[in-house]
Amino acid sequence: MEVIEVAVIGAGINGASVARSLALRGAGVRVYDQGSVAAGPTARSSAVCRAYYTNEFLARVAYDSLEVFRNFAGHTNGRDCGYRQNGILYLHPTEDLVQLNQVAAMLTSIGTRVEILEGEDLARLAEGFDLDGIAAGAWEIDAGYADPVNASQGLLEHAVELGAETRLYTRIVDLAPGAGGGALLTTSDGGTVHARKVVLCVGPWTRHMAGKLGVDLPLTAERHLIATFAWGGARPISFSYADMVNGFYVKPDGTELFIVGSLLPGEVVDPDNFDHTLGFDEQLDFAANLQRRVPPLDQADARAGWAALYDLSPDWQPVIGEIEDGVYVTAGTSGHGFKLAPALGKYIADLVCGNPDPGLVQFHPRRFAEHHELAAGFGRARILG
Repeated sequence: MEVIEVAVIGAGINGASVARSLALRGAGVRVYDQGSVAAGPTARSSAVCRAYYTNEFLARVAYDSLEVFRNFAGHTNGRDCGYRQNGILYLHPTEDLVQLNQVAAMLTSIGTRVEILEGEDLARLAEGFDLDGIAAGAWEIDAGYADPVNASQGLLEHAVELGAETRLYTRIVDLAPGAGGGALLTTSDGGTVHARKVVLCVGPWTRHMAGKLGVDLPLTAERHLIATFAWGGARPISFSYADMVNGFYVKPDGTELFIVGSLLPGEVVDPDNFDHTLGFDEQLDFAANLQRRVPPLDQADARAGWAALYDLSPDWQPVIGEIEDGVYVTAGTSGHGFKLAPALGKYIADLVCGNPDPGLVQFHPRRFAEHHELAAGFGRARILG
């Protein structure tokens, strides 16, 4: 039987980042995926890059990830993730103001540039917006967006350059505890491999995969919608924005298009059997929200859309930790996966290599049994983390 040091299961951006970080530490790592790089939820990500988090540990990780996105070539030996800095404006109601100021102070202390805008200052930036119900805006200057496939591909290519191996289009059909730790992996080509350590980076399929080892993780898969519009006769808005009152966000997508997504909980689905399309009524709901907040966007043209999968934890915060001897999980990112991945991979690699950061302890799945759930986001918009 073949024996390897570390198996990373999943070649989305999380798996690619973990593999790269392990390879940087000299670990022997092999990445498995039933498809190609970023073939799952990563490819359908809106790929927003931000560091606006309410949890300080995640805020620090996101700050470091944003630095990776912004300087991707320097981190990956010349590769390009398509990063564009355009800033994000977060629109908050009065009931968020106390928390908003606390969060802004925390973010500023770790280096994230956030400005609180009110009155004329907010109206000047948000020209054309109907600011009814909005008490203040938080303007994150350095935020932007990237290409999700290029980012994942770049991280994984760099991992391979550093010595990692890949086994794409190879499904893990079974997992069993390995003697002395790790797991026995049975692959779709009929092989069996003993990985001394295993990292599960399979997003919405994590609960199913961990269940093969007798571990039940409280994770669900949710269907989240993304709609695409052309600017049409409307004046383009150069920045992204998140409307906490109406529960949606908008991100430019190149120069001709923009996308709209939800900040609210979605429908729990089977990750192997759900509707990948955006319905006509669902597109109309997005259009109505757009016009409510920015009336000139009634001149925008609806195009298409899709449904993405979020792997969700009960408190909307990540699930990270060792769940069996030598088996680690990083999942439940609840819509944060792309934003956190470039820097989070370092922390997962340190955990696997026996040098965990104390800040990771709060994300271990045991917290749910111990009733130590974490806070997340603002009001209904828990997806903000």
